[in-house]
Amino acid sequence: MTGYLTTHVLDTARGCPAQGLKIELFKVDEDQRTSLKTLVTNADGRTDEQILPADRFETGTYELVFHAGDYLDAIGTPPESPRFLDVIPLRFGMSEETHYHVPLLLSPFGYSTYRGS
Repeated sequence: MTGYLTTHVLDTARGCPAQGLKIELFKVDEDQRTSLKTLVTNADGRTDEQILPADRFETGTYELVFHAGDYLDAIGTPPESPRFLDVIPLRFGMSEETHYHVPLLLSPFGYSTYRGS
């Protein structure tokens, strides 16, 4: 099986997918971060393409950066200065060539993630 990476963002405060949330993918090698891709979630809270497709997949350490503050501003969440959650970096490892799914459950004051399927 060839590996690939996907995500899904759900707005748990509103009970719906988080549409229009910018996500950046970085490859991490020791202290070096290399930008690989920037995507935006669709109406289902997913990206229109795999974040890291099989033809570009390699094991290693990665970071997904979710721009939650911009999303919360866009949907009209009452502003704070500064926002409690603004940019959410998730650093994780992919150790085998398989499907990795890293979802984000988001609200203005908390988030959670897990290795999904």
